[in-house]
Amino acid sequence: MGLLASNRELTADNLVGVRGDRLLFEKLNFKCSNGTVLYLQGANGTGKTTLLRTICGLSKPHAGVIKWCGENINALAEDFHQHVLYIGHLPGIKEDLTALENLQFSLALSGSNVMEDKATAVLKMLGLAHGLNLPTRMLSQGQKRRVALARLWLQDLPLWILDEPFTALDTSATDLLKQKIEAFAHDGGIVVMTTHQEVTLHVPKFEQLRLDA
Repeated sequence: MGLLASNRELTADNLVGVRGDRLLFEKLNFKCSNGTVLYLQGANGTGKTTLLRTICGLSKPHAGVIKWCGENINALAEDFHQHVLYIGHLPGIKEDLTALENLQFSLALSGSNVMEDKATAVLKMLGLAHGLNLPTRMLSQGQKRRVALARLWLQDLPLWILDEPFTALDTSATDLLKQKIEAFAHDGGIVVMTTHQEVTLHVPKFEQLRLDA
């Protein structure tokens, strides 16, 4: 899988997260190498989303450093972002565009060149055959989530940051996503994720990190 062939490592050293005047977490450390799924746990408001956004470079830590392959991600800047696939807890899709148009738009923004027939095939595989040409405002929350997740099958990036990826998914879509995450980890990918759903993953390295209120 191209980028997944190399040895890669994501590390956090003494991270401190703050929202407003509230301390969310401090002295946070972790290390993830190829094949690792890092599962972030904690109650609402403990900083899970803040940490995920910090890991992928969308927010800066109050203190501490995040490194990708030994280099500070802030110094790597765009070189790091080109290795990251981030899917937030909201679908992040445009309601007036169709499922296919949303997927094509997201891929184009990230610089990925994917043929339309391949993108269509993935959406159909995810159960969206009947919604391909409908504005996404007409889709259910679970269908919108699947539109956002379709990128996982189309982008060859070594680091996935997933915020509540199983939200609103039915059993079949949940199984497809579990299988995809497991296959990605076995191919050497790194995943950092949160989920409120009870999900068992069979991956080379499964680690948990709890953020306490």
